Amino acid sequence: MPMTKDTKTAPQAILETLIRDAKAAGAEAVDALMYESISNSVSVRLGAVEEVERSENRDLGLRVIIGQQQASVSTTDFSPASLKEAAERCVAMARAAPEDKWCGLAPAERLAKGPYPDLDLFDQQEPSTEKLKETAIACEDAARAVEGVTNSSGAGASYGSGASWFATSHGFYGESTGGSHSFSVSVLAGEGTGMERDYDYDASTHLCDLKSPEHVGRSAGERAVRRLNPQKLESQSAPVIFEQRLARSLIGKLAGAIHGGAIARGVSFLKDKMGEQIFPASLNVIDDPLRKRGFGSSHFDGEGVTNEKLHVIENGRLTCWLLNSAHARQLGLESNGRATRGTGGPPGAGTTNFYLEPGDLSVDALLRETGSGLYLTDMFGPQVNQNTGDYSVGCSGFWIAGGEITHPVSEITIAGNLHEMFASLTPANDLLFKGSTSSPTLRVENMTIAGS
Repeated sequence: MPMTKDTKTAPQAILETLIRDAKAAGAEAVDALMYESISNSVSVRLGAVEEVERSENRDLGLRVIIGQQQASVSTTDFSPASLKEAAERCVAMARAAPEDKWCGLAPAERLAKGPYPDLDLFDQQEPSTEKLKETAIACEDAARAVEGVTNSSGAGASYGSGASWFATSHGFYGESTGGSHSFSVSVLAGEGTGMERDYDYDASTHLCDLKSPEHVGRSAGERAVRRLNPQKLESQSAPVIFEQRLARSLIGKLAGAIHGGAIARGVSFLKDKMGEQIFPASLNVIDDPLRKRGFGSSHFDGEGVTNEKLHVIENGRLTCWLLNSAHARQLGLESNGRATRGTGGPPGAGTTNFYLEPGDLSVDALLRETGSGLYLTDMFGPQVNQNTGDYSVGCSGFWIAGGEITHPVSEITIAGNLHEMFASLTPANDLLFKGSTSSPTLRVENMTIAGS
């Protein structure tokens, strides 16, 4: 990380200075966040480098609270004079801000305390630009070598790492680091108006956990060729299977519906469902901030509150909302360590490593059990009514007949309601973690399919 070793400009010293300046200017409570990040990426197309990018960022955010008023400022100038000016400006803004009776720092007794277990979030390996180029080209070459692939939309490889430091005026200080590696490729198969496109990718916090670029490239090429000559479907109702990489979007809709802010505003289709069974009784959804090598892992949340594993859906029942301290106060509850934080404003809320546990059936067994229906492999802009749970999306995929995938289909829209969709889910056993939200392949028992 591009961080100075000078103790006068070390992150903890900078945050302590900023908090001290804000208190001197009249703040009653203060928190401050500092982060540094590096990203490096290479894009190629048809074997030639198209773009090389590298960025190094350093930012700092301050929040001050006076009574029931709060304000936030951010800066990239870390000089003592600039920090003092930012603190004074933030205090002046807070005095002019409207009252928010729910604002405040997290309760002191809920703050995380070390020592912390090692979550192994960063392998300290930064690939060279040349290595990223080699990876991207190898991935694209493997995709283009698949018979039937006729063109490429390009491939890319990237690396990113970051560190953050957080402190409060009531005694919390914590720091965290993380990193990720990824590469992807998108190619086209066929000719003229009959061309089809598909992609594949891999991502991990550790370089050693990635698949080979050749494996991912071949997969992308085979996926594109497999989509050639799609047929139309007649409108009907049928089971729909969401391929693994699309299934996580359904689990993401659950996360949005249990967000503390949405519940406090009364704008969620699940607002009255606490404690009720909304998934089949055999299913569990977990949010685990302490998962080793997890994309969303951390020992504490964006307010310094201790992070703990949550069984969000336990035996099919909804057990909790995703809460920061302000949401918790508004709902008469306690924060469950799900505050998120950026440098530009007060805390939000969100998931960490959010996933639905796998089932017992293999994907092939799930197909056989389904008999006939739609196997979904691509979606275009899902639409969800957050108040009712009504769901629709344009999509393409494959038709299932006799328990097997038979032929590609396209120009389809599927629709349903998330209440009924959640209640009829059947998971396969193919859960993989490629991001902070994960799911195995999922079958929805019945959806409306609009075709020709």
